[in-house]
Amino acid sequence: MENTITFLGTAGARVMVANQIQASGGMWLSLNGTEILVDPGPGCIVQTTKRKLRADKLQAIILSHRHLDHSGDTNIMVEAMTDGGFKPHGKVFLPADALGPEPVLYSYLKEYIDGIEILQEGKSYQVDGVTFSTPLRHIHPVETYGLKFTVGNRTFSYIADTKYFDKLIEKYQSELIIINVVFMENHFKIDHLAIGDAEKIITGIKPKVAILTHFGMQIWKARPWEVAEQLSQKTGIRVKAAHDGMKFDLAELEEIKNPDESAR
Repeated sequence: MENTITFLGTAGARVMVANQIQASGGMWLSLNGTEILVDPGPGCIVQTTKRKLRADKLQAIILSHRHLDHSGDTNIMVEAMTDGGFKPHGKVFLPADALGPEPVLYSYLKEYIDGIEILQEGKSYQVDGVTFSTPLRHIHPVETYGLKFTVGNRTFSYIADTKYFDKLIEKYQSELIIINVVFMENHFKIDHLAIGDAEKIITGIKPKVAILTHFGMQIWKARPWEVAEQLSQKTGIRVKAAHDGMKFDLAELEEIKNPDESAR
């Protein structure tokens, strides 16, 4: 069975999302026959159908946090997952504040799914044969969690929106890390990562591969693929810039030595 991550969208800032300079559909995980959708932002339903991905095959939808660029298509994706409620199944995982005064999930859809699970720091969750955890609450204006997945002997982490802090390196040790990077330089002191932060994370974790995504206009104008190449040269780690529709196969990790081994 394939173990792949498809990037349905790579836009990460208001201007990028509002103008759809890049798409904002989140990530689709196909892991040992289990289909999981992460952060279905605006346009996710368009991107899934464009990529010929079957929403009715989804077993779970996970939201790292409630902001619109990560949750805008949650309701339509629950509708699509359950065939409009005619085939109830699947779970939705989200932080507690996503069900607060302005809930992300419409109440009538709760009857269509097997249940809702509330994400909490340091907890582990199961979706069929896939295990994932939320190692750390991020520093962001709303309740936000990154994700760490285990599939057989493979591990990969998704570092969602956050201000940089050192525990990110400690808690997201994985062969593959996916990092949301909005800025080239964060002049505004906004709780998002900049390229310098990504460099610290990559150097600290030393994954086999790092994938950058969730780009703001600064990075888009600097050409993400060139930024990724520069980081590869600086860190000695294989760094890729995601692009809309890009599919990464975890089997690629088999062919790559650990960075420490490569240096010997």
